[in-house]
Amino acid sequence: MEGETHTVRSKKKMLATLVGCNYAGTRNELRGCINDVLAVRDTLVGPRFGFAPADVVVLTDGRGAAVLPTGANIKRALADMIARAAPGYVLFFHYSGHGTLVPPRHGHGKEEEAIVPCDFNLVTDVDFRQLVDRVPPGASFTIVSDSCHSGGLIDQEKEQIGPSVLPDSADAPARTARFLPYGALLEHLSGASGMPSSHHAADHLLALFGADASAKFHGHGGTLSAAAPAPRPDEGILLSGCQTDETSADVPAEDEEEGGGKACGAFSSAVQTVLAAHPATLSNRELVARARAVLDEQGFEQHPCLYCSDANAEAPFLSQSQENTVGAASQAVSSLPL
Repeated sequence: MEGETHTVRSKKKMLATLVGCNYAGTRNELRGCINDVLAVRDTLVGPRFGFAPADVVVLTDGRGAAVLPTGANIKRALADMIARAAPGYVLFFHYSGHGTLVPPRHGHGKEEEAIVPCDFNLVTDVDFRQLVDRVPPGASFTIVSDSCHSGGLIDQEKEQIGPSVLPDSADAPARTARFLPYGALLEHLSGASGMPSSHHAADHLLALFGADASAKFHGHGGTLSAAAPAPRPDEGILLSGCQTDETSADVPAEDEEEGGGKACGAFSSAVQTVLAAHPATLSNRELVARARAVLDEQGFEQHPCLYCSDANAEAPFLSQSQENTVGAASQAVSSLPL
């Protein structure tokens, strides 16, 4: 009875929001994003991590979806998850979809990272910084973003594994990139807002979404981090599919005849591969390093990164050793989605 009580209590402390955007029927369509989050959900509710199914929110733009992953809905789901948290809670957000870089609004400063919800209402690095700052001390908020330019997606977060000298990758396979160029973003937003595409994305987003647009674009000149203080320890942990200056690959299902399986994100698949091969506890640093090695062996031109405090870099991925180690080593490798 004590073991059963502990299991239930652990599950109540594990909350997740999973988002997959395939943008079906558009010129920006991807193939593997919804598959990614369904595979992640299966892993989370399995014996290794022990999330309760009711505590895993899945938002996709698939046919018949009850709640679409719009910018407002994604931010609302994350805010609700954080509002439920208390010390000891493990919060998790997985995103598979397009990423983009937003130039400074007035021509100075750096480009900022953002994810692209199904309605193109960007969720920016500033939004993620604000969410992380609301996580209660003693909880953790892990973000896995399988999208282009996802390095640094939590504004001001400390880099643990990041940009490095790139290997010669002339023979790397050609894949669809999970990247929405800024010009394509402006073209889409201009068509929706009726404003000329010469306007900055912030102008279109504010006109289209008002208060639901990113906090980045409300009264801060488009740049909140130009004079940001040095990173400080906090509860945020970002595992990005690539560096800020790189793209993340969307792997098509055509490989299925050769045993490659369903369409998926290269990074999401690499994480699943690492977890399947290593049922014991892995630190965040170990998981990212091993995922890098898998992608390198497969010939992909992307280098996953880790951004978090020094302590969280060495902490177990999703606090496995603290909450759900029992039984993980006996989990069959075949039960994990690849």
